[in-house]
Order: sequence, then structure tokens, then C-alpha cells
Amino acid sequence: MDHVLKIADRYFLTPYVYPASWPEDGALRQLISLSLLTNLGAQTVYIIFGALNFYCVFDHRLMKHPLFIENQVSQEIQLAITSLFWMSFPTVLIFFLEIRGHSKLFDDINQSSRGWPGVFLSVAGFLFFTDMCIYWIHRSMHHKSIYKYLHKQHHLFKIPTPFASHAFHPLDGFLQSLPYHVYPFIFPLHKVVYLSLFIFVNIWTISIHDGDYRIPGPLISIINGAAHHVDHHLYFNYNYGQYFTLWDRLGGSYKYPSVLQGRGPTDHIGKLAADKALIQ
Repeated sequence: MDHVLKIADRYFLTPYVYPASWPEDGALRQLISLSLLTNLGAQTVYIIFGALNFYCVFDHRLMKHPLFIENQVSQEIQLAITSLFWMSFPTVLIFFLEIRGHSKLFDDINQSSRGWPGVFLSVAGFLFFTDMCIYWIHRSMHHKSIYKYLHKQHHLFKIPTPFASHAFHPLDGFLQSLPYHVYPFIFPLHKVVYLSLFIFVNIWTISIHDGDYRIPGPLISIINGAAHHVDHHLYFNYNYGQYFTLWDRLGGSYKYPSVLQGRGPTDHIGKLAADKALIQ
């Protein structure tokens, strides 16, 4: 995050926003700047990629499903924007620790003991680590003593759109994002790779809510995509994973996508339309 902060300071914040008496490395200034950048960045990624997905990828026939609630899209957006705002405060504190040098993030590839191969391995490690942690955090959110207070808000949307991707209770959303922030405090990671992965996971989260259920055959049993995740919204106790199906298989919560068995939301809509045609 320090790269983003330095660019913002150089081209905008230092010449146009802050008085000259505020040094760029001042803690208060950095906290304020990080708050602005984190909020702006999160909202921008959510709105832009959510809208692109909604208008270019999302199957709008799903909005005719009986479980698609009235004014759902506006409810999803309102909850997500509110949640992202409140989530930004604890997130900023973690970013602050990062730019103060308390993490294992690094700038120079030569600082990696394995060079470029180590960078690529760190990407795999990040995905494996975060997928594992999110699985267990997500599954714990479904415990009866927690669910109604935190995770229930997200499950109001049985037939989600891309805008439901970040529509969480703020604490729920932050806890599920925590593994992304924890990883570079435990394992070395290049700063640009970290920032890229952080953007990637937000886009991925949007994609698994987009109603595009197509998955290349060989990857059906490996990748947790929208086809898997819609069953999580519909049937509740299945497919908690973020990217992969590994932990669902190990945890006994894997469900083969009903969409790929002809029993998905679009199939239900098609049946309703056929029944209606017969009646008429």
C-alpha cells in the first residue's frame, strides 16, 4: 500500500491537499490518507467491476426467479457500500502497520531468497493460505450462535447478483478479508504482487456471484466458481470455499453444482416459463 500512498502524495496530496508543514511520513497524515485511499479504492473496484459484471456477464433472467427479492440490486449496493466504509477503519490500521515496515513485504526481487520462482511460489502460497483460512472463517459464520448476528445479511440474497459480492455485515466482511492482510505478516511477499492479489480477490469475489455458471469440465471438481457458490446461497451448508473445492471436500461440505445437473436457478425459471405457457 505504500506505493499507492507515495504516488498519491507525489501527484495529488502533497501539492494540493496537505499544508507544507505536514510531513509525508507523519503518522496522522498517513492514517488520514490511507483512510481516503482505502475507501476510494474499495468503492471504485466494487462499483466498476460489479457494474461491468452485472451488465456484461450476469444472466438477467435470474431476476425473474421467485427468490429474487424486490429492489434486491439497490439493497445489495446499499449494504455493500455501507459495509466497505466501516470495514475500511480496521483495514487502514493494518495497512498502516505495513507501510511502517512491520510486515514481510518487500520491494526488490533480489530480497526473495528464491528470486522469481519464489515470487510465483508466494502467489500459490497466498491463494492456498487465504482459501484455507476463509473456508474455516466462513464456515464458522454459519454456526447458529453467530449466523443471525453477522452472516445472515449476506444470505438475504438467495439469487445473488455481482453487487451482492461485498454485501456483508461489516464485521463479517472484515473477518473474511483478514487472511489477505495476515499473510504478508507471516510470509514474504512482493509489494506489487500483494497489491495485485488484493485487487484480484475482490474481482474474484464479484465473479462468484455473477450467475455465469460455465466452468471448463476438468476444473469443475477443483475451482469454486459461481456454479458452486450459488448452491451455497440456496442450500446454506455447502461450498464455503473461496477459490478451490479442496477444503469443502476435506470438511465434508462439498456439493456438486446443481446448475450442472439441470436443477439450477435458470432451469427453475425455464420450467416456470414452460408451465405458464402450457396454462395459457
